[in-house]
Amino acid sequence: MDSYKSVLSIKNENERNYYLNLVILNNLSTRELETQIKNKSFERLSYADKENIKLILDDNYTLTIKDMIKDPILIKGNNLPDTLDEKAVHSFIIELLENKFLEIGLGFALIGHEYKINIDNKTYRIDLLFFNVELNCYVVVEVKRGELKHIDIGQLDFYVRYIDKTIKKVNHNKTIGLLVVRKNNKYVIQYTTNDDIYVTTYKIVM
Repeated sequence: MDSYKSVLSIKNENERNYYLNLVILNNLSTRELETQIKNKSFERLSYADKENIKLILDDNYTLTIKDMIKDPILIKGNNLPDTLDEKAVHSFIIELLENKFLEIGLGFALIGHEYKINIDNKTYRIDLLFFNVELNCYVVVEVKRGELKHIDIGQLDFYVRYIDKTIKKVNHNKTIGLLVVRKNNKYVIQYTTNDDIYVTTYKIVM
């Protein structure tokens, strides 16, 4: 009950509903909810229709990836190395998920870090592979230090199609790809032919 008191002062109905839904879906403690509010989780929604967020009233409510992704994803920067490489970024994202900070979204379960796949006697490594229980699908995540490039889209699409053909079960929904980049490029993403690939950015916070 104390969790709900934390949102009573929020005047924007859509914002208030968003945080109430977080509590309902994730059974957040008051402290966890206040962390979401402090980090401006609602303001960082990158895809959801912020003008039409309804309060969850029944078990038939379903989320989409558009409702879940934040932009930017906030990564705690305590004890960051002087040279920030992709491996360090991966570790911080995993740490956020393990601590239920929900910075990528709701319902993500980590399958593997640098997940190995073998194709034609060659080994490739997927940065992060998740299964999302809310979406009932695998989510392939690639993290890039710089600005989004077209080759990043091609690489992610390759991984997504592999997971779809070799790991996904018939009862699962189509695999989703998510690129987490330092800087987005809206023109690059316009030309991808895969509607199940999304892009968001990350931000290091101290």
